[in-house]
Amino acid sequence: MEQEIALSKSAGARRADDGARPVSGSLRFQILGPLRFWRDGVEVNAGPRQQCCLLALLLARAGRPISVSNLTGLLWGEEAPASATNVIHKYVGTLRRLMEPSLPLRASGSYLRRHGDGYLFAPGPGTLDLVTFRELTGAARASLAVRDRDEALDRYVEALELWRGPAGDSYASGTAATPIFAALDREFLAACVSAAELAVSLSRPAMVLHHLRLAASIAPLNEPVQASLIAALGAAGHQAEALETFRTVRSRLADDLGIDPGSALEAAHRQVLTQTPPTVTGKGGGGGPRPSVRSSPVPLVRPAQLPPDLPAFVGRTAELATLAGLRGALADAERTGPLIVALDGMGGVGKSTLAAHFAHLVAREFTDGQLYLDLRGDQAETDSVSATDALGSLLSSQGFHMSSVPETLAARVGIYRSLTAGRSILVLLDNARDSAQVRALLPNSPACLVLVTSRKPLVELAALDGAHLLHLDPPDMPSARELVLRRLQHAPNRSVGASASSDGVLDEIIELCGRLPLALAILAGRLSARPRLALADVAAELRDGTRRLAAFASSQGGSDPRAAFAWSYRQLSPKAARIFRLSSAAMAPGISAEALASMSGTSPRSAREMLRELADAAMLDEDDKGRFTSHVLIKAYAQELFLAEEPDRDAAVCRLLQHYLHSSHHAASVLASMSPTVVPAPPPDGVVAERPRAYDEAMRWFDDHREVLPEAVRRAAEGAFGVAPWQLALTVEPWLQLTGRFHDWQDMMRVALRSARDRGDEVGAAHAMRGLADCCYHFATYDEAIDLLSRAQRTFAEHGMIPELGTVHAALQRVHSQLGRHERALAENERALSLYRAAGMEHGEIRTTAIRGLSLVRLGALDEAMSCLTEALARSEKSERRTDEPAIRIAIAECLGARGRRRQARDQLERAVDAAVESQSRIGVFEASALLCAALLDLDDVPGACRAWRHACDAMHAMQNGGTRTMRDEVCDLGDRLTHVTTFVPRSRDTQR
Repeated sequence: MEQEIALSKSAGARRADDGARPVSGSLRFQILGPLRFWRDGVEVNAGPRQQCCLLALLLARAGRPISVSNLTGLLWGEEAPASATNVIHKYVGTLRRLMEPSLPLRASGSYLRRHGDGYLFAPGPGTLDLVTFRELTGAARASLAVRDRDEALDRYVEALELWRGPAGDSYASGTAATPIFAALDREFLAACVSAAELAVSLSRPAMVLHHLRLAASIAPLNEPVQASLIAALGAAGHQAEALETFRTVRSRLADDLGIDPGSALEAAHRQVLTQTPPTVTGKGGGGGPRPSVRSSPVPLVRPAQLPPDLPAFVGRTAELATLAGLRGALADAERTGPLIVALDGMGGVGKSTLAAHFAHLVAREFTDGQLYLDLRGDQAETDSVSATDALGSLLSSQGFHMSSVPETLAARVGIYRSLTAGRSILVLLDNARDSAQVRALLPNSPACLVLVTSRKPLVELAALDGAHLLHLDPPDMPSARELVLRRLQHAPNRSVGASASSDGVLDEIIELCGRLPLALAILAGRLSARPRLALADVAAELRDGTRRLAAFASSQGGSDPRAAFAWSYRQLSPKAARIFRLSSAAMAPGISAEALASMSGTSPRSAREMLRELADAAMLDEDDKGRFTSHVLIKAYAQELFLAEEPDRDAAVCRLLQHYLHSSHHAASVLASMSPTVVPAPPPDGVVAERPRAYDEAMRWFDDHREVLPEAVRRAAEGAFGVAPWQLALTVEPWLQLTGRFHDWQDMMRVALRSARDRGDEVGAAHAMRGLADCCYHFATYDEAIDLLSRAQRTFAEHGMIPELGTVHAALQRVHSQLGRHERALAENERALSLYRAAGMEHGEIRTTAIRGLSLVRLGALDEAMSCLTEALARSEKSERRTDEPAIRIAIAECLGARGRRRQARDQLERAVDAAVESQSRIGVFEASALLCAALLDLDDVPGACRAWRHACDAMHAMQNGGTRTMRDEVCDLGDRLTHVTTFVPRSRDTQR
């Protein structure tokens, strides 16, 4: 630690001496004002101006990636030098070392992470003032949603205290990056205006004066900010300063813009002159003081039509805070139309309940009443409410007799807009079918709030009328649990105690319902009506996915999940409906467009069009990896339809398995497996295989499908789908080995072996035995590995399969070498090498030559060993594939160590680690790092050994189930050695194991 502090001071570090108190023992960054950061309580010089600008950009976009090309444009614009990309990489590397001095070379560290072709800053808790500011303003809005205005003001003030000037310290001034920091400043200005309105209304204006003065200096022409400052000064008793501020702003507006003060400034000035309290709208919502809207004649009837609020309403804190924040826009003096918020989401997710609850929270603010209409867009098209009929209802609620309401839509729209002009009305339009049904019902006043609910996102309403779209997902687990428990608490004959929660049955029920509020409410009703019905029985009923929806069926034909989903299903086109049915056969939570195209036998383009339709209907969701998922109950509904309406189910599953077989084969070919490639037969017509082109793409494809591929092997083994499980398992094997997913590897090979034996497929069984033997090698079950390889060898020999025989002998060499039988290993190597040469398998020759060199090292033939290893390395580098390089360099390091050239051995191990990292081989990183740790200990480089040990631990923990027992034992032994030579204390053996 003392060395780190000394280095920081030498780099220009200085201690924080103002109000920005860094967190001791951590990193802390400041972007809301002058750019600064501290490490372990000591301020660090972030470097030259352009490097500071890069850091400021990454901080301003915290948690979101910026591509290198975008960074280049933001830093240099059109005058970017040819070396811009290299300069950015250099800056990032320098900043990483400033943040984490002990970071290994090329490691990304905890903060500046590589993301695709760019970088992102990943802040930890309390690390970045911008994140803290947003959390505090969000908490303020949440407090406003529950009408705790004092708490809201306190949170706003706490947030404003984080600002010390314009964001980013002007590092990007005059560049393309200027708007990014200007947007941060606008967040500050908006929070100041909201806080000022609250402070004045609560008679606590002094709390915000300092922050308003800062905001006014940042935005001298921002009228809402200046009006808020004038109003707060007047309310705090500083009338002279308030009047002088108004005169200064008036002159500035006239001189710089040639305009007079707007209504907000005039109202604030008038308030100071008359010393009267301000008239504000949407208290606490932002936008500054404004005069109240001049009232139109009072309507014949003041409507109050909101449906009753749900007494047991729970959760939705984030959504309520968002709605409260949006409501603040009503105070914007420049608004010319109503504020519209459209909530969308799947049927039963609670859109109507949330909209009604929020409407009740804010209803008193709308002095001219509240209107409500159920547009019945969730019913058949003939049963939904037309715009003409809806306007008739709205006019009737305003006191018009239906006999006097004109028949035409245009006439009714004109009267409705005339009636609502200048009024303050809340309108709740429930269950809208589409934007067209809503647009004619929008009131003609900027003081109105319109809440709309719909299954579909009303994109046209957002595009043409400025609506804010808010998507609703099912609530989180705590809120869902509270929803059920609160309903059961009111049931006189039912009690759910702590035992229900402790044994997990209630939580299982909630997850089986997908946390869907409608489903949970129905189940709570069932449990209330049948007090002797056990939770375990309900859970058992829900576990059967094909009959799950029967648990919610209503005998009176009322609303239940199946009915809600059926309406959405009936709106789909025939092709989209079929894609929806087929989606239920997905073997993992997510499925790609190409997989669904293969199942349906359509083109990927057509499938994507249908998937967009399904996403718009809230029947499927697309995740950030382009895969489509569905809610558990929607999937259960799709499965019901699949079984009832899809005549060729086995053919669809067959096409899906063919898709995974051929896609996995293409990805495995990119990874250049040592195993001989088993080329599957051409796929049936309509099967669309995914084709990763680059190494990184292939690794990413396998990672995205890590859940579905083991399930696909099991599914292929269950029936006659035309896909041999052993073929599919072999295509996944290279990735499983690289990433250390040994348990999946073993399971898939055992399933494949059983299936091949059951079907009398001798060759398939031999392939599965070879793959299972390689897995057994990593689990150190060498006897089983030798037995499996011997049986596979006989089968391959009988069928004259030369490449496969070479693979078996290469595997036998590794096993015998591990058992110390080096002469036997060398003999197996000779056989493998001759077979690979006969088959023309260069990649196999390279790997076998390297393994031969390792056996020679262990037999003491060091010169011959080095010759073999040098040849293998040269051929590997020439082939431009680095998958074998880590193992070759590890063997070279062992040879050099045997000659006493320990420092050269260390250099080889470091390069082996780098090659393994580049090839994303977790097992390679582990093996090279563990050996490097031991080598550095022999060289008395204890800090380096500690870093290598941690690197090995990280690689091991990244593997499935934390690696193998052999790996954990090796890490423990190295940790014990480290504890004897240093005060460094590694993780406990229990943790490592």
